[in-house]
Amino acid sequence: MDYRERIFLQEGTSFPGKTYAEAVLEPAFNEAKHHLLQPMMAINKAHLIMLRETELLTEAEARQIARALCGIDLEELRRSAYTGQFEDLFFQVESRLSELAPDVAGNLHLARSRNDMGITIYRMVLREKLLVTIASALYLKEHLLLFAHEHAETVMIGYTHTQQAQPTTMAHYIMAAADLLGRDIKRLIQAYQTVNRSPMGAAALTTSGFAISRERMRELLGFDELVENSYDAVCGADYLGEVATAVQLAAINLGRTVQDMLLWCTQEFHALKVASPYVQISSIMPQKRNPVSFEHIRSLLSTSAGNAMTVLTMMHNTPFGDIVDTEDDMQPYAWKSMAVLEQMYRLMACVVGTMEVNKDVLLERAKASFATVTELADTLVRTDRLSFRKAHHIVSRVVREAASASLLANQISLELVNRAAVDVIGRELSITAEELRLALDPVHFVMIRKLPGGPNPEEIKRQIAERRAVLQQENAWLAAKKQACTDAMNRLDQMIAEWSVE
Repeated sequence: MDYRERIFLQEGTSFPGKTYAEAVLEPAFNEAKHHLLQPMMAINKAHLIMLRETELLTEAEARQIARALCGIDLEELRRSAYTGQFEDLFFQVESRLSELAPDVAGNLHLARSRNDMGITIYRMVLREKLLVTIASALYLKEHLLLFAHEHAETVMIGYTHTQQAQPTTMAHYIMAAADLLGRDIKRLIQAYQTVNRSPMGAAALTTSGFAISRERMRELLGFDELVENSYDAVCGADYLGEVATAVQLAAINLGRTVQDMLLWCTQEFHALKVASPYVQISSIMPQKRNPVSFEHIRSLLSTSAGNAMTVLTMMHNTPFGDIVDTEDDMQPYAWKSMAVLEQMYRLMACVVGTMEVNKDVLLERAKASFATVTELADTLVRTDRLSFRKAHHIVSRVVREAASASLLANQISLELVNRAAVDVIGRELSITAEELRLALDPVHFVMIRKLPGGPNPEEIKRQIAERRAVLQQENAWLAAKKQACTDAMNRLDQMIAEWSVE
C-alpha cells in the first residue's frame, strides 16, 4: 500500500475528508449553529417576502415555504452535531426545508447565492456584537465622567517620559482617558455604519437576471444602506477589517490607562486602592491586597488586540474575490476580540467606580515635587520681564542647588532664587516671597491653567458637561439602532407567521 492509499484509507475517498471535517468544517459548523443560524433564518424570511412581492413566487408557493420556515426546529439544529452529511449549516437548513416543502422550497434560492447570504449573515452578526460593545463602552465613559467630576480638585503630579512633569488633577488625567475612549467609540460607531450595509442581491458576484429588489431586502433586514457594487458586496472584506482595527486600537488605548493605574496601586505610589470585590489575597503573605482586576484587564485586553490582529493578518494577501469560506475562519476571531473588549469595558467601569484615591498623599507629593517650577520660570517672565530662556536657566540653577542641599520644592527660599539670578543675569529679581510661594504651589499651578483643555477645576467641569451631552446623544443613537434591528426582525417574524397560517 503506497502513501496515497494509506491517506485515502484513513480519510475516506469522498467529501469531506476526515481531517478536513475535523479541522475546518466541524469548527465552522459549531460556530455557525450558535452565531449564524438566527440571521440565516431572517434572510430566508426576508428573501421569501421579497420574492413574493416581486411576483417571482405565487402566493401559494410563498405560503408553503413560510410554513416550512416556521416548521424548522431551531433548537434541534443548535443541538445537532456535525456528521459530514451536509457540508455546512446552510445545506442542512436547505435540506430540512426541502423535506417540509418538497415541491417549492428550492425556489427560495432564486437570485441569491451562499456568497451574498454569507456576507449578509456576517454583517448581521457583527452589527449586533458591535452594538453590545458600544453599549459597554458608553457605560465605561459614563463612569469615567462621574469619577472625573468627583476628582476635579484632586491635585496630583502628571508624568512625561515616566518622570515627574507638572501638577495636574486626577480629573484632568481621567478626562484624557475619557476623550480617548470617546474617539474609540466614534471609530466603533463608524465601523457599525460600514458594517450595516446590505450585500443581498449581489448573488454569487454579478447580481441576477431575475427582477428582484435589492432595496427591499435592505429594508426588510434593517440595513441602513446597500453595498451597491455587487463585486464589492461579496469580495470587499474591509468592513470586517474596520471592525478589527477599531477594536484593536480601543484595546490598546484602554490598556495604557490600566497600566498606569496598576502602577499607582503599588505601595510606593500609594495613590489608588482597589475595592475589595476586585482584589485577591496572597496564599502566604497576609498583608497582600493584589489588584488582580487591573492585571486581568491588562492581559485580556492584549488578547482582544491579538485576536483583532489575527483578523487583519488573515485578510492580508487574500485574493480580491469571494472569501466567504475564509471568513468562516476569520469571523470568530473578530467576535472573540469584541467579546473580551466589551467585558473589559464593564469591568473597568466597576473597578474605577469603586476605587479610592489617596488625595492627601497626591497633594503632598505635588507640593514637595519640583514639578511646579515651570510656573516659577513663567512667573519670572512676568515679574522681571525676562525672556523665558533666561528664566529657564535661572530656575534650572535653583533646582540643581536645591537638590544638592536636599531641599524640597516647597523649601526653596527667595534668597536661593536671587543667588541663582545673580549668577545667570548679574542681578537680583523683583519677585516677592509671596509670589515665589504661589509659583511653587501646585494648587495655584492648576487653578491658573484655565485655557481650554487645561486642569482648572471649572474648565474640567465644562468639559465634563460637554462630554455628558455627547454621551446622551450616543446613547440615543445606540437605542435607535437597537430598536431598528429589533423592529426589522419582529416584522419578518410577524409577516411569515401570518403567511404560514392555513
